[in-house]
Amino acid sequence: MPTSDLATRLEKALEPAASEHGLELVAVEQTGGRRAPVIRVLLDRENGIDIDTIAAANAWIAPILDADESLNTTYVLEVSSPGIDRPLTRPADFVRFAGEMATVKVRTESGRAAYTGQILSADDMGIVLAADGEEHRIPYDRILKARLKGVVDLSTGRSEKTR
Repeated sequence: MPTSDLATRLEKALEPAASEHGLELVAVEQTGGRRAPVIRVLLDRENGIDIDTIAAANAWIAPILDADESLNTTYVLEVSSPGIDRPLTRPADFVRFAGEMATVKVRTESGRAAYTGQILSADDMGIVLAADGEEHRIPYDRILKARLKGVVDLSTGRSEKTR
């Protein structure tokens, strides 16, 4: 599951601080150009995360980013929850969300490049995903991007897991 060198460095720097604040660092994403990068930090916790926690996280995240010498330009910091379409970036994410629906994009030389289905299981080597009536074994080194696939209840407008 590829990520930029900067995002990887920032993730390593932010992980201990997130844990210290009782939060899970879901992902650090870098978008935008070199002159004005956008650094997106996704945080969560077991019972979900609220806006006050996100606002407070800015106070400890910004100094960590400012200390990274390679980020020597103006940047935009976005701190948020992962949302209903939470990215799955680590093997532990797939284990935790076994039984949930996910969209998985894979590196392929030929054949299918994306799957949407239920995560049946996950181990140290990869995942088993049920999609289109078949089980697909997908090694982690082939996964380019994976996200939970949530649904919105149209009668209430509320997002919910697909389980």
